Amino acid sequence: MVMENFQVKPIGYIKSDFSEKFGIPRQSGRAPSLKAKVIFHPEYRSDDALRGIEGFTHLWILFDFSKAHKDEFSPLVRPPRLGGNKKVGVFASRSPFRPNHIGLSSVKFEKLEKTEKYGTVIVISGADLLDGTPIYDVKPYLPFTDCHPDAKGGYAEELKDYKLKVNLCDEVFSLLSQEKIDALTECLADDPRPSYQDDGKEYGLTFAGVNLKFTVQNGTLTVISAQKI
Repeated sequence: MVMENFQVKPIGYIKSDFSEKFGIPRQSGRAPSLKAKVIFHPEYRSDDALRGIEGFTHLWILFDFSKAHKDEFSPLVRPPRLGGNKKVGVFASRSPFRPNHIGLSSVKFEKLEKTEKYGTVIVISGADLLDGTPIYDVKPYLPFTDCHPDAKGGYAEELKDYKLKVNLCDEVFSLLSQEKIDALTECLADDPRPSYQDDGKEYGLTFAGVNLKFTVQNGTLTVISAQKI
C-alpha cells in the first residue's frame, strides 16, 4: 500500500558552531574535533528514550537539508569536488538537493549531557550539520553490519585525501578556545571553497560567533582576520 500523505516530523534539532552553510565539512567525520549537540523537542525529552545509548560509540543522524529545499526535481547534480562542471545522478551523490531533502550522517557519540533548559541532550563529534538543522531520527551505528571495509567510494575516492595547510592569524587564538581552534582548523583544511574557484580570492566564514576572512595560495589557506560578531 502506498502512503502518499505520510508525514515525518522532526524530533529535535542540532546546536552547532555553524550559523551559515559555507564552511561546514562536506561529509561527516572530516572534522573529528567538531562538536555539536542534539536538542530534543519537549515531547521527546525522555531519558527512557536514550536508555542504552551510552553503549555505542557512533550514531546515525537522519536530518532535513532545511536550507536546500527545491520544488522541482533535478535528476542530475554537480558535486563540488568534481569542479562544479561534471554532472552525476542525484542518487549517485550526497547532494542536499534531493526529492525529500533527507540527509544521513555518521557521527561519534561523546556523551549525554543533562541541562536545565533542554533536558538531556546528546553531545556528538564529527558532525557536518548547520545550527538549527531539524533532526528526524537518531539510530545506533552497528560496526558488525554497518561497516564494509571492502566497499568502494566511486568518483568520491579521487579526492578523499585532499587537504590544505592552514595558517591562523593571532586573533583566532584570543577569540576561540583550543577545542574550537582544533575543529576550525580541520574544517578549513577540508577546503570550504567551491572547487571551481581559483587561488587568491578572499572568502568570509562564520564559526562559533567569529567572522573570519581567508585566502588560499598554493595549497595553503591563510586566515587574514578574525572578529567577534
